[in-house]
Amino acid sequence: MVFVPTGKHLVAGEWLDGESTFQSSPAHGPSHSFAAGTVEHVNRACEAAEDAFWTYGYSTRAERAAFLRAIAEEIEARAEAITEIGSQETGLPEARLQGERGRTTGQLRLFADHIEKGEYLDRRFDQALPDRQPAPRPEIRLLQRPIGPVAVFGASNFPLAFSTAGGDTAAALAAGCPVVVKGHSAHPGTGEIIAQAIDAAIRRTGVHPGVFSLIQGGSRDVGHGLVKHPRIKAVGFTGSLGGGRALFDLCAARPEPIPFFGELGSVNPMFLLPEALKARAETLGQGWAGSLTMGAGQFCTNPGIAVVVKGSDADRFTAATVEALGKVAPQTMLTDGIAKAYRDGQERFSTRNTVKALLTTESSDRKASPNLYETTGEQFLADHALGEEVFGPLGLVVRVDTLDEMENLARGFEGQLTTTIHMDGGDLDAARRLLPVLERKAGRVLVNGFPTGVEVVDSMVHGGPYPASTNFGATSVGTMSIRRFLRPVSYQNLPEGLLSENFLG
Repeated sequence: MVFVPTGKHLVAGEWLDGESTFQSSPAHGPSHSFAAGTVEHVNRACEAAEDAFWTYGYSTRAERAAFLRAIAEEIEARAEAITEIGSQETGLPEARLQGERGRTTGQLRLFADHIEKGEYLDRRFDQALPDRQPAPRPEIRLLQRPIGPVAVFGASNFPLAFSTAGGDTAAALAAGCPVVVKGHSAHPGTGEIIAQAIDAAIRRTGVHPGVFSLIQGGSRDVGHGLVKHPRIKAVGFTGSLGGGRALFDLCAARPEPIPFFGELGSVNPMFLLPEALKARAETLGQGWAGSLTMGAGQFCTNPGIAVVVKGSDADRFTAATVEALGKVAPQTMLTDGIAKAYRDGQERFSTRNTVKALLTTESSDRKASPNLYETTGEQFLADHALGEEVFGPLGLVVRVDTLDEMENLARGFEGQLTTTIHMDGGDLDAARRLLPVLERKAGRVLVNGFPTGVEVVDSMVHGGPYPASTNFGATSVGTMSIRRFLRPVSYQNLPEGLLSENFLG
């Protein structure tokens, strides 16, 4: 199947042009022209989503599960074309896109299974106590119910798993919420072919076409208009701290404030304890280099900081890391803008007197090569900029004098998506001291692993305290992410004739 983008938006079952266009900027292959979204497209999509909610929001769990599975099947039917256009637009290798496609269809099916079980409804039931004194108690039931139309912003670094039919969309659709997606301009062709798959699933299953819309490109007013539209009841976002914070503030400033679930980035610090470092410094250095440079470092879970206690073992670790990084060839970054931001981040580090360069390379155009720097714990705590994310394969080693200083350093970190402890049996006491600190800082705490790679399972949390995300009680990965798009409703003295399947099983 050869896919040539039409360049149109999908709005409530119709493929629409726009008054102006923008050009894609692929890493290789042909550029394509796409219609730029407008506020009118947003209004039309949001009104259609509200109309769809009155049927889709009250559909059976089996009907929604069938829709999710149909989307997965339609994506798989376009597998080769998705890989081709995705690779052209992003520069990601085919194997990575194939894996990401599997994750995308897998999480759609996971949510289908999840809602069929019904446990997400959190059913609660308190029987009536008519004879209770001094006053009788009514019968009370509780269910989780969908909140209404949801806006989703596609991510630059995951054209499939965090974009058009990605985790936010899958969770919202599973909950019973129609979705309006603002596609990311880094991969509009990939967004369009996924939207075609969703459109085909809509037609197959007969759900209301307003249940999904995709709007591409457009000025900042388009994104702002989507967030501020009164029909939208929540926003899912994966992207930069600056962009996410601006949209978060818009959500809070609305006449009806709505939740903004933003995943905004992280430096994901690792703490290498002495016995682990003594036993396997070289292996840890090689492993960190692999994780740091995976996908050109363009993962929100990229472990950008390693904290070690000074000494010969730390020297072995840094030497092994430098050696491994030196063997990594330049990699293509997702967009010209991301590549420039990486070069700017490298420049910020190279000009600071608080760091020492261990490995510096030249990155140009859309290619990135790894860089490694070193600082002390005291200098790190004194220079806030050293703890800011550089999106790409740049690492920082922080050397501390003692384990007490390591614990104090951990307390100084802002919120993170992940934190990691590398330890051996002799490090158990030190790890016990660190764990309470790290679990306050992050949504996921790892031991003897590297955080790049997020399992899509019931127990996963992909989120954390601000600025890692804007809602520390939420996750954007795993079945618990459906909770973002539900709200509890209590029902008092509901007669049997009004009890739906959700109450009964």
